Amino acid sequence: MNVTEVLQFVDQLVFERTGKHLDDVQKAVIEGSYKGQTYHEIAENNHFNKSHVGEIGGELWKFLSTTLGEDIKKTNVRSTFERLQITALPIIIQNNNKQNNNHTFNFSVLNSDQAIQKYQEKDTDTKSQSVYHDLTLAPQIIKFHNRETELQTLSKWILNQNISLISVLGLSGIGKTTLSRKFIDLNLDKFEVIIWKSLKYPQSLNSLITDLLNTYQQKYEETLQANLKQLFDILIQKRCLIILDNIETIFTNGQFAGQYQPEYLDYQKFFKMITEINHQSSVMLISQEKCPEMNCLYQQLNLSQCLELSGLNDINILDNIGLKNQDSWLQLIQIYEGNATYLKDIVILIQDVYDGEVTEFLAENSLIITQNMQSHFHDLFNRLSAIEKQIILELSKLNQPISRDDLKQNLSLSSVEFVKGLQSLQQRYLVTKIKEDKILFKLSPVFRQYVIITGATGSP
Repeated sequence: MNVTEVLQFVDQLVFERTGKHLDDVQKAVIEGSYKGQTYHEIAENNHFNKSHVGEIGGELWKFLSTTLGEDIKKTNVRSTFERLQITALPIIIQNNNKQNNNHTFNFSVLNSDQAIQKYQEKDTDTKSQSVYHDLTLAPQIIKFHNRETELQTLSKWILNQNISLISVLGLSGIGKTTLSRKFIDLNLDKFEVIIWKSLKYPQSLNSLITDLLNTYQQKYEETLQANLKQLFDILIQKRCLIILDNIETIFTNGQFAGQYQPEYLDYQKFFKMITEINHQSSVMLISQEKCPEMNCLYQQLNLSQCLELSGLNDINILDNIGLKNQDSWLQLIQIYEGNATYLKDIVILIQDVYDGEVTEFLAENSLIITQNMQSHFHDLFNRLSAIEKQIILELSKLNQPISRDDLKQNLSLSSVEFVKGLQSLQQRYLVTKIKEDKILFKLSPVFRQYVIITGATGSP
């Protein structure tokens, strides 16, 4: 077992107990102690106060000793963890009628085989109190601002209405993953099972289901049908929340949004099953593209819901990052559509070139696209169909929204091609529909600037 696994394990242990992750001093104490360093060496190597490091260490060993039922000290922390044969995840937490934050918890730390055996030995009441959390691939939240309305919406759908399939949708960097993680952190005690999986590197549905069953420490079968049966048994018996991030990777490049790659067509059936089979759990999909299964035509039946995120207009997202001229922050945010990823790149540029002076950057009077942004847009542009690219090119010539009829007149596309292409661009969140006296359509200003720079060739 390496020190990274121990850090992950202790971090989740502390988070389950306190709602907070390890800070830098705590991490340094654990890592240094695991490597046999003295408190003086830990403090010197990390530029911390020696006495403070010692105090933090004492608190950590006391916490771990109480939590794990072991006499853990600085001198035996490595040997103790190696003897316990822990894995970073899953952690099985027996919550003995938790009533308040000061209640004592009994954390059982077991490897996979031990966990199954221990779990089977418990009576029915204890089984119902077991909590399984696998958030290994869920990113930590660095900043979270002004998404209270969206959190309330998710709470209503998942906790009150028990919606089976929820989609969180929007452009890359808009805050989908952060919002979903925040919802989990606020509602850890509402679910018996929480599992977060990323499809950034896509896998077959059977492989995904097998991973889910392994995480829950269930034996898996050879066939997809048998594994699906096992998974739905769990969704029926337990209150589960399963999050699948980066869903867009199972869709096909060069076609309209949300078209499944042939090898991932089983996902389409799986998403339908989630809404058709009666169970007490929820599956949350996070995606940059909307597919037909994410459409919310049957809201009254509480089958599925989709939450489409737009950018933030909150100057607090630029707090404490070295920018000057606060009265100009909102303008900067609006130019870059309230997108946290765009703003991160631009903030670094402003710090490097303009010494944090936002007004000097804005005085350039030019929408600057960084190299990172251009590379991202290159990948996004290459996902578009040929019809979408034609529409994008025409929209990039306009600095004002345009009506559907006027846009169509400027293109040599059939009515069917045009309508499908325009819908697909909306399902990628590159084109926005504006409702005024008549319906207008507008291309994302930042993406438009990329198209102008590259000449819509897709070259990075």
